[in-house]
Parts: sequence; C-alpha cells; structure tokens
Amino acid sequence: MTKTLFDSQMVPKCRYCAYGTLASSGQNILCPKKGVVANDYFCRRFQYDPLKRKPQKPIRQTFNQEDFTI
Repeated sequence: MTKTLFDSQMVPKCRYCAYGTLASSGQNILCPKKGVVANDYFCRRFQYDPLKRKPQKPIRQTFNQEDFTI
C-alpha cells in the first residue's frame, strides 16, 4: 500500500495546482490554461503540487517532568 500526498478528503482547488499562480489581489488564480479563475475552481487539467499547500499547525502538548523520567 502506498501513501499518497493527495489526501482523499481534500477537494482539488486551483490554489494547489501546479499550473496556477496566485494573483496580486490574493483572491484569484492566474492559470495559463483557463485564464483568471477563483481559488475554489478546478478543471480537468488539475495537477496537484504539494509544495503549494500550507500544513496545519501541530497540536501543542504540555509535558511534565515525569514524562521524561525512566
């Protein structure tokens, strides 16, 4: 079984596409295939780029001194 970078629960969007570039306004995506599109739009040429995704912040845990003793 292989683990994919594309989460099955994530909906494809142009903001994660390899072709799309964020416009200066930050509201639209500049696509060489479709022109100016919304962030939530995606087309059949969608190609996932994992470097464009911002990871979620990890859950911060608090530790006690007892957690580090054997």
